[in-house]
Parts: sequence; structure tokens; C-alpha cells
Amino acid sequence: MDTDRIEGKTKEIEGEAQQKWGEAKDKARDTWEDVKGRGEDAVDEAEDHWDARDEKDDRVETSRSR
Repeated sequence: MDTDRIEGKTKEIEGEAQQKWGEAKDKARDTWEDVKGRGEDAVDEAEDHWDARDEKDDRVETSRSR
């Protein structure tokens, strides 16, 4: 009888540990996706900034050459 209770409790603890591990992995994945998204946004913003700067430089050069 005691062995059954011990085995049952062991399996219960093992299941809880697996659940916590799964939750930790999900949270880590979500955090990674958030960070990756922010990095992509920063790159896009920098590219837009440089494109706008290049366009401005092109307009200045065109007006000077006239």
C-alpha cells in the first residue's frame, strides 16, 4: 500500500516537473520571438532612415547640378 502511494506521488511530481519545463520552454520561445521581432523592427527602421537620407542627398545633388 505504501509503495503504491509513493509511486503515485512520484509520478505526480514528475508530471508537475514536466509541466513546469514545458511552460518555461514556451515562455523562453515567446521571449525570443519578441526580441527577434524588435530586432527586425530596428533593422527596418534603420533601413528606412538610410533610404530617406539617400533620397534627400539625391534631391540635393539634382538641384545643384541644374
